[in-house]
Amino acid sequence: QVQLVESGGGLVQPGGSLRLSCAASGSIFSINAMGWYRQASGKQRELVATITSGGSTNYADSVKGRFTISRDSAKNTVYLQMNSLKPGDTAVYYCNAHITPVRYEYEYWGQGTQVTVSS
Repeated sequence: QVQLVESGGGLVQPGGSLRLSCAASGSIFSINAMGWYRQASGKQRELVATITSGGSTNYADSVKGRFTISRDSAKNTVYLQMNSLKPGDTAVYYCNAHITPVRYEYEYWGQGTQVTVSS
């Protein structure tokens, strides 16, 4: 069974930085795209950033220039480096991955990690 386990969330002051990690484990044949989404209280879940198996990246306009997504394929891990954090970045951040355990590709989600930006 495939699992995504996130870490790295917490409380940070405006202008600060955090690094989120998400490791995929279990029966994995291959991993295609990986990404991060977030959901603020009372709002819909939104895309933050994605990265393909080839390393192509995509970012929400609101985080361009501040956040960087990367992955370590050998460790089945995706990272999100968040700099110049703003109160508006406060949300639960979810890891997402398109994984083929054996034959078919499925979409998986992590349990979420809270990021709070406040003074």
